[in-house]
Amino acid sequence: MPKVDTDPKKIEELLSRGVVEAIDREHLKKELLSGRQLRVKLGIDPTSPNIHIGRAVALWKLRKFQDLGHKAVFIVGDSTGIIGDASDKESARPMLTEKEIKANMKNYFKQAFKILNPKKTEARYNSKWLSKLGFLELARIANLFGLHEFESREVIARRMKEGKRVSYLELMYPLFQGYDSVAVKADVELGGTDQRFNLLTGRHIQPLYKQQPQDILMTELLEGTDGRKMSSSWGNVINITDMPNDMFGKVMSIKDELIERYFVLATNVSRETIPAMLAKGPRDAKIELAAEIVKLYH
Repeated sequence: MPKVDTDPKKIEELLSRGVVEAIDREHLKKELLSGRQLRVKLGIDPTSPNIHIGRAVALWKLRKFQDLGHKAVFIVGDSTGIIGDASDKESARPMLTEKEIKANMKNYFKQAFKILNPKKTEARYNSKWLSKLGFLELARIANLFGLHEFESREVIARRMKEGKRVSYLELMYPLFQGYDSVAVKADVELGGTDQRFNLLTGRHIQPLYKQQPQDILMTELLEGTDGRKMSSSWGNVINITDMPNDMFGKVMSIKDELIERYFVLATNVSRETIPAMLAKGPRDAKIELAAEIVKLYH
């Protein structure tokens, strides 16, 4: 059996730093303290060629699980990326082609391994199982949910109220992400707060396949250089592949009120040392912040 670190202090840091919500927190804490190796899943759709430091928040959380001795399962969503997630979209996103997805994901594992330990990572593409998912099997999964559950999602409800198109494909996306958890037998799934519905879907589907519902750890969303949520489509990103000078300059351009959040979410510096850094004033604190972020990737 792999050796798992059950240090209560490390576990508390894992469950609290940058975490907005955990389901079921007490169960997950008990599992982490038990010494059993957990299978911890994180999936990223290659809808753009680069992984930015906003997406890296969950990747670093996965690395922390890995450092404690748990199995990191990193999924590149080459199938779900074609479909497109509607979690934070105000309009239907045009489906990407397989060619576009293949081009985008060319270096995804290489980028992820700037953060994850490749020797201890189970790297998967979800096309391996989603391409084999038959219509009747999908119908069994879909039968677990009602239309009202999809309508309860804020973005979907707003679009429907405004008379904007919501495709059946968008409603099916959470089912595919949820089935990923079944395919890799996830004990825990990580994701941002915008993924809440999708994460809960996996938890709901697993019992259909005689699996225990996964626990969920939701991380905060990091703002981009313009103060809005970091998003490749908005161009307000700091990519983990940016050259050191570019990365440093972009961090220096963030709003002063975001410095503390960036320290917590985008660096590994001890939380106890952050107040002292902030006390130096915005410019000096930002210089230290930029140096810490560059150091992580270069």
